[in-house]
Amino acid sequence: MDCWNDKGSFPEEEANASRKSIWSNAAALGDRGHVCAFFNDREEEYRVLLPFVQAGLERGEKIVHTIDPKRRDEHLMQIAASGIDIGALLRKGQFELRTWSDTHLRDGYFDGERTLKLFEAVVNNARCQGFSLIRFVTEMEWALKNETQMIDLLEYEAKANELWERQEGPVNPVICTYDLTKFKGDVVVDVMRTHPMIIIGGILQENPFYIPPKKFLKELRERRESQVNAPANTAKFIGNESSK
Repeated sequence: MDCWNDKGSFPEEEANASRKSIWSNAAALGDRGHVCAFFNDREEEYRVLLPFVQAGLERGEKIVHTIDPKRRDEHLMQIAASGIDIGALLRKGQFELRTWSDTHLRDGYFDGERTLKLFEAVVNNARCQGFSLIRFVTEMEWALKNETQMIDLLEYEAKANELWERQEGPVNPVICTYDLTKFKGDVVVDVMRTHPMIIIGGILQENPFYIPPKKFLKELRERRESQVNAPANTAKFIGNESSK
């Protein structure tokens, strides 16, 4: 855990050293390596997650970031400002920068099954390059492009957990980042239920709200059915009222 000093704040060097120590062997998370991270601003996000990136690079692992296409240049500048030679890493393939446009929102829409297969291909390609582990960081604001698809987002997150449970060998850790100023409270609660680990307040911890994928996917199917039936039930009610 991070160190709290007697002045009521985290000494930045100690906090970063602590985070780096926690992340040094991310593979040890195993099937708990699906992490949701909640932040209030970009500064907090970079402060907490750069040690995750740096620890992976030092171990010779590959880093894959997926971000808002509008932030590409800004993101590369932030990485470089931390002392990472981003140009060299991009050239040798140890750092891969993707955007929502070529992953989750390819062709302008979201398809969870297609996206999971795409990231499986990214993993296979990285292994062919000789990387034993891939560390993913994904900004999740793409889901706000169509808020009617929030159940699709949750289903996607839950199905990712099924893949983790079936995976043999080292499990590639994934951190899904959520901006608390943009996502509604009910969505945040459901997102927490789809990740076995959570980062909140800058601290990585076990998530007591996590629900195993099989159980959560059943709940989502029931939600879909209730949404489909709701218009019919409403029309039936209006019809009954009109006949009175």
